[in-house]
Amino acid sequence: MSDPKTEIKMSSKPAYKSQPESVQKRLCSNLFLSIKFFVFCHSLLQLAQLMISGYLKSSISTIERRFGLSSQTSGLLAAFNEVGNTALIIFVSYFGSRVHRPRLIGLGAVLVAVAGLLMSLPHFIAEPYRYDHVNLDLPQDSASSLCLLPQTPAPALASASVPTLNSSSCALSSEAPQMVVVGLMFLAQTLLGVGAVPIQPFGISYIDDFAHPSNSPLYLGILFAVTLIGPGLAYGLGGLMLRFYVDIDRMPEGGISLTPKDPRWVGAWWLGFLVSAGAVTLTALPYFFFPREMPKEEQELSFRKRILPSLDDKGENSLIKLGAGNSSDKEKDREAQIAPDLTVIQFVKIFPHVLLRNLRHPIFLLVVLAQVSMSSMVAGMATFLPKFLERQFSVTASFANLLIGSISIPAAIVGIVAGGFLVKRLHLGPTRCATLGIVGAFTCLLLGLPLFFIGCPTHPIANVYGTSTLPENEDFLSCTQLCSCSKSDFNPVCDTRSHIEYVTPCQAGCTGLQGDPGPGQGPVIYTNCSCLLSGLRNSSVTSGSCESSCSHLVLPFILLVSLGGAVASITHTPSFMLILRGVKKEDKSLAVGMQFMLQRVLAWMPSPVIHGSAIDTACVFWADTCGMRSLCRYYDHDLLRHRFIGLQFFFKLGTLVCFTLVFIILRQQEKEAASSRSHNGLVSKEEKLVLSSEKRSEDSRM
Repeated sequence: MSDPKTEIKMSSKPAYKSQPESVQKRLCSNLFLSIKFFVFCHSLLQLAQLMISGYLKSSISTIERRFGLSSQTSGLLAAFNEVGNTALIIFVSYFGSRVHRPRLIGLGAVLVAVAGLLMSLPHFIAEPYRYDHVNLDLPQDSASSLCLLPQTPAPALASASVPTLNSSSCALSSEAPQMVVVGLMFLAQTLLGVGAVPIQPFGISYIDDFAHPSNSPLYLGILFAVTLIGPGLAYGLGGLMLRFYVDIDRMPEGGISLTPKDPRWVGAWWLGFLVSAGAVTLTALPYFFFPREMPKEEQELSFRKRILPSLDDKGENSLIKLGAGNSSDKEKDREAQIAPDLTVIQFVKIFPHVLLRNLRHPIFLLVVLAQVSMSSMVAGMATFLPKFLERQFSVTASFANLLIGSISIPAAIVGIVAGGFLVKRLHLGPTRCATLGIVGAFTCLLLGLPLFFIGCPTHPIANVYGTSTLPENEDFLSCTQLCSCSKSDFNPVCDTRSHIEYVTPCQAGCTGLQGDPGPGQGPVIYTNCSCLLSGLRNSSVTSGSCESSCSHLVLPFILLVSLGGAVASITHTPSFMLILRGVKKEDKSLAVGMQFMLQRVLAWMPSPVIHGSAIDTACVFWADTCGMRSLCRYYDHDLLRHRFIGLQFFFKLGTLVCFTLVFIILRQQEKEAASSRSHNGLVSKEEKLVLSSEKRSEDSRM
């Protein structure tokens, strides 16, 4: 016989264990039924997604140096993620709430993470970085690029001094891997754009559908505020990762003799993509547990009741009404615009008609063109500003990224917030929104004028820039011909006395070196240099480029750029308000989607390529790889500054012109409306006089 007490104890144990499990399941299910938790997850996901898409811009010059790309090619690479995005963004308006939005957001995030891994893959399949030579058979050390005169008995180095590569070996060792690497990065950028398509639109609509109508604007404000941190983190991550050497995982035996200040230095650009891809993967996991539909939030936040009473404004200028709106109103707009039973083909057919109807609206067209001009300026600056700072002020890639991430990005965030605050607090109507756009664009234009004059001139570079008029130039050319220097070598040295730079020690006629200090221990001193333009014979030069004479100007330059960006960002919210108030009610929901699509097609896609092409035209010395130019080694700094800043000035001017035309049209419409009201008022007074006289005559008859 078994003891009944024992049976009771045994039977009670499973119930005791299952209780915390059921509590955990209940808590977990309640967590994924909370719109607040969704807002938290979506803020982190959009932050990580913008970090992975912005990281490429922080390391664009490093990728150019690593794989021998021109700025035009790297600009096309930076813009290529918009191709996949633009091709699919139209269908987001069609699918709406017909799909499982959280799950689709999660799948898109996984695709973004895969794209990040693909972006880092070229590092692992390519050969180790050769910072001295293109030819892989040459030794990579300080003595490999010395001048070897005909009478100098050094057969081992003589064979290494002049590489001879035929066309077949060039095609085998350079062109094929280059095509694979570049093709992989373009594929990764396309996948990145495709994966990002459902993240923001579906996330915003999901929040707006299931949040309390009064809480929705606050949630969206938190979402946008956290998301804007992403680009700043991307530049900060770039500044951190580019301090490490690119082949940190396969460092050559004995280390390297480069420092981050060396123009041949290539940082670990691929590490940032791995970190960002891991962050996106982690933030994507919760989306597979959110339901397709969750219970509508019923209570208004107590924080909002106490701190944000102004959000209850029901007036015409309320941000709730214009920004998030009532969910029922949005449903009516959506139903008035597109019937819910339309097929994909019918949707594609009706979309061009809606697009053309809005493009014929002058306010919508001009505001979108103003945003396109502003976005073109931002796209070019975001892509190539780090490289511009590196070249113009001789700062490291890491320092340039830290400046942008810590000063420029926060300034732009402050400008966007200030623009929204001004629209809300001052209750700005359409005409005043256009006025604010004019003031912001004009101030940004004025702040950009001093940038034409803040920069460093290009120091003399032997046989490249600024030395052709020297009387010693003919002797220099005849001297370097005796050394038989290779055109593919790049190991810059500086004559600190004359401040003239030479592409290699061989070009300076150096035949020896003063003891190799070892990896990272300091610059190498090359001796017995007989071809110096200064006229000194058997002198010495130092490895590395010559120090810039105006590196201290980088801080005033970045402060002016950041201030101009902050002022330009003030126009962000007013331009949105002009579009929302300017289009028909039934087209409002698609008008914003069209606006983003046109910005991608007309600004974010072509602008990096245009800026990259302008930068390439300022190049004065291209690297020679198998008889073909690959990347630019030296730029004319004045020409680079004038063309880069001039292109920015052109887009700022376009923004100012568009906002001015919007203001003129709105004022004209106001005058016509006022004259129409006054005319209607006069007619009504005349009618009243006629009626009163008729009434008096009838009374007299009676």
